[in-house]
Order: sequence, then C-alpha cells, then structure tokens
Amino acid sequence: MTATRGLEGVVATTSAVSSIIDDTLSYVGYDIDDLTENASFEEVIYLLWHLKLPNQEELQELKKQLSENAVLPEEIFNHFKSYPIENVHPMAAIRTAVSMLGMLDDNADEMNKEANYEKAVRLQAKIPGIVAAFSRIRKGLEPIQPKKDTSLAENFLYMLKGKDPSPVEVEALEKALILHADHELNASTFTARVCVATLSDVYSGITAAIGALKGPLHGGANEGVMKMLTKIGNVENAESHIQALFQRKEKVMGFGHRVYRNGDPRAKHLKEMSKRLTNLTGESKWYDISKKVEEVVTFEKKLPPNVDFYSASVYHSLGIDHDLFTPVFAVSRTSGWLAHILEQYENNRLIRPRAEYTGPDLQKYVPIDERI
Repeated sequence: MTATRGLEGVVATTSAVSSIIDDTLSYVGYDIDDLTENASFEEVIYLLWHLKLPNQEELQELKKQLSENAVLPEEIFNHFKSYPIENVHPMAAIRTAVSMLGMLDDNADEMNKEANYEKAVRLQAKIPGIVAAFSRIRKGLEPIQPKKDTSLAENFLYMLKGKDPSPVEVEALEKALILHADHELNASTFTARVCVATLSDVYSGITAAIGALKGPLHGGANEGVMKMLTKIGNVENAESHIQALFQRKEKVMGFGHRVYRNGDPRAKHLKEMSKRLTNLTGESKWYDISKKVEEVVTFEKKLPPNVDFYSASVYHSLGIDHDLFTPVFAVSRTSGWLAHILEQYENNRLIRPRAEYTGPDLQKYVPIDERI
C-alpha cells in the first residue's frame, strides 16, 4: 500500500449531490451559474436534499418547515452569555452551540429516515440564528428571533443587524449562500461523512464538519483575505505588498485550488457582487484593491482567485464582522453537509482507510532496567 498525501486524486465514495468536472461545478447536474442567476437558496437546499428541484407546493412546504423551526431555545442564548467572549473564536462558539442543540433534542439519536430529515430541517433553520445571536451577544446586544415567512438570507441579515436589509444586500447574500452550499468531497464534507458513517447522529456530523471548516486552509480563508486587504489599505500599496509576500514565500490567501485548474467558477459571481456592493456603500476601494491583487497574482503566479477571495469584500460590505465570515460560510454549507449526511445514511459503509507504515521494523520488548 502506498499513501497519497492529502488523498489527492483518490476517489473515496460515490455521490449524486454535486460534481466538479472540467472546472464546472454543478449541484445534482445543475450548473452553478444557472442556479446562482435563477434559484433561491431554499430551492437549492431542496435540490441538494431531494436530488430534484421543488415544485411550488414543495418549496412552500420547505419554507414553512424552516420558518417553524428557526426560533432558538433560550438555553443557546444563556450559553453564549456565559462565554468569556473576548477569548472565543466565533467558529468555536458555533460548533459548541450545534453540539448543544443535539443535547436539547429528544430525538437526536433516533436514526430512521424521517427523523433524520426532520433534524436536518431543524439544523438548517437554526444555524443562521446561532451565528447572528453570538454576534449580537458578544457586543452586549440582545439576540433577535427570526421573522416569520422570510427567506433565510433576509432573516439572517435582519437578526444580525436588527433592521431590514436592502434588496441588494439580500441578493448578495442569497448568491453567496448558493455558491457556498456544496462542493463535492471537500474537507468538512468528508469529515461529516466519516463521522456519521459510524452511525453517529446528525448533530455530531455537523459539529465535526464545523470543526474542519474552522481551519484557515478551508473556511477560514475568506477571513484571511480581508485581513490582507485591510493591511494593504489602498490600491497604490497592493502590488508592493503582494511582491513582498512572494519574496517571503508566503501564501496569498484566496488564490489557487486543489481541484480547479483553470479557475473557480464561483469567483466571477462574487467579483461582480463585490463591485456592486462596494460602490453602493461608498467603499469601492475594497473592490479596487482586490482587483489589483488579482491582476498581480494572476500575472506572476498564473493563479486565478477562488470563491474566498471576493467573498471577503462582499461580506465586509454587508456589515458582517470579519471573524464571522467563516460562520456565514457554515450557514450555507450546512445545506450541503446535511445532503451528504442523508446520502451516507442511505447507503452506509464504515469509512476506514489504511495507512502506509513508515516506522521501524518489528521490534522486541526490552525490560526497562536493560534499556540504555
């Protein structure tokens, strides 16, 4: 047996949820460009979970279920209020809150198909409120419960900021949620499937996935991009800053991808939305800096931007705190994680790979008083 570092190129399972073929990302066979321009996030959730787009009645039923399950238990708010907030990374808080939801759910360990689907609905409905509540509580503000009969995107921005978002803001977040919803067998999705392949519960699978997403080489990249843009400060500094990173052989966050060779198909949508939003907020410098960084990196290293790069300036323009960028990613990716978890349960086999051993040859035990 020979190991493959990072499992690169290894096909670990079959899945009907999403695919990346010839640099085209599709959900259940629907091109991401088509969905981003035409679908709602709720339609995409239904598509990922049922492997078909909903009709009007089916979509309304899902929206109704999500709305009915969106209210958070007071225990979550009280738990957040007990945190030493200044020392807690939001992803750690979100991870713990999801785990806590599992403890509060009397049916957490019920493993039939209907019960698992109901848990999926409850989790997807509540995770926007979890992120928004943590954001407000750490600022000394009271959390806001969701409105009835409102889209997940609009409700999230309302719960986060305490006021109704503009149509452009809702459109921007809607597109971002669709673009981040699933991405084949990425690190967090694989983690979720490994977890539930043991027949652990849905909450455990999502908690494990959030733990994987927290890392800066996965979901944390967009936060890293915004830190870089802030450090650059203006367009005039962009090229020298990036050249300095090259000289120090440091990674430029938001560029390159393990799977795509000719560019991330999601990036162009967020690039356009970044341009619109930064103009709207009067802070077009973030788009201008981003565009200049893209030009330098693409020319020097032949690396196109990935989805994280322009999502940073989009989320900043929406008034989202920089360390909440990855939790917002989690709000979206929960839909894909749940799709893969439900699929794993349907045709389960314990995921148990092997390792290529590189230690010493077989040795004989030596009594402690005879060892050198």
